[in-house]
Amino acid sequence: MKIKLPPSGKPRNPFAVAARQRVAGAHDKSGKAKRQAQRQALQRAWRTDRFD
Repeated sequence: MKIKLPPSGKPRNPFAVAARQRVAGAHDKSGKAKRQAQRQALQRAWRTDRFD
């Protein structure tokens, strides 16, 4: 079920939309996800006694 909001009398700010689109970029893993992946790779290397 969709909720319909009544249109407000005030127009949207076109500058805010443009600024928000400039900030958006390529999707990338967060720093936390990168650290976690590095830590897991290190743990795997330790388990197999292989360091690259």
